[in-house]
Amino acid sequence: MYALLFTHVLTRIDPERAHHLAFTVIRLIPRLGLGGLARRFTASRSSHAVRTLGLEFATPFGLAAGFDKDARGIQGLGVLGFGHVEVGTITAHPQPGNEKPRLFRLIADRAVVNRMGFNNGGAAEASLRVARATGLRARPVIGVNIGKSRIVAVEDAIGDYISSTRALAPVADYLVVNVSSPNTPGLRGLQEIDKLEPLLRAVKTEAGSTPLLVKIAPDLTDDEVERVSQLAVDLGLDGIIATNTTLSRHGLRTAEETVAAAGAGGLSGAPLAARSLDVLRVIRSVVPAELCVISVGGIETAHDVAERLRAGATLVQGYTAFLYRGPLWARQINRGLDRLLAADRD
Repeated sequence: MYALLFTHVLTRIDPERAHHLAFTVIRLIPRLGLGGLARRFTASRSSHAVRTLGLEFATPFGLAAGFDKDARGIQGLGVLGFGHVEVGTITAHPQPGNEKPRLFRLIADRAVVNRMGFNNGGAAEASLRVARATGLRARPVIGVNIGKSRIVAVEDAIGDYISSTRALAPVADYLVVNVSSPNTPGLRGLQEIDKLEPLLRAVKTEAGSTPLLVKIAPDLTDDEVERVSQLAVDLGLDGIIATNTTLSRHGLRTAEETVAAAGAGGLSGAPLAARSLDVLRVIRSVVPAELCVISVGGIETAHDVAERLRAGATLVQGYTAFLYRGPLWARQINRGLDRLLAADRD
């Protein structure tokens, strides 16, 4: 049903407008009193809860940052079956993001190119919404992803991240430092160890008891992934998220002219699967077993989630396939995991 709707209706609508329409419906589910019914329909039928970061995740599968940029749909997304929802990326200063159009489908690759540019209303407003969501009785685990404000120079990034941390760490279940989006000038340079170490050290101090993770790019070399991973361990971070979107356009099925027309931005979706899995394995080879590693990139099916868990992921996130598979995607993942993880136990 959703496949027909996507093929014949949604593909005719600008991707960002289609996203806003879908997001409006998701936000309405609990407001119409349908949250309990939706939750019973989408939840896992058997327990494969994960305990990590000092938190209980009802399912290892969650929604990556980028879908709910302003923390406006946490409850609705939770009742769709996601065990955790990572909101953001949120910046200290409100910003409109890049000029439109800035979101493009590559349907043949089940991928998306985006150059959204951290469009959000700022940390102060988001903190109020996150605080309200954390007070709900039935809710997913809430992660908050923070990034650098565009108006702030790279050399002043630490103070900017600290401002966001002060506003959001007290209300988040966990906090993520995003230094890997390709759509904010100079941001990825913060992954260099000499810049990353003081940034993470300062944010960790400010975050206090809130679990802190760092999100890295798939375009790092394996040696760079190892160095960042070791830094996370040395600083006492609680985890690593791997990976963000990629600048690469290698091996795409979509016609070259369509890819060129989409222009600059980060590529997400199925083409990232292989590299994301490789990065997960590199990270796991150098970090202790208890460190939380969240794998994201190219996740579409329960088999994909199970593969990442077997490769050492603590939790798994998805986003782009949500656009292609529709509102029952998390349910499909959870029910598939019921079968796959039961088979692993047998």
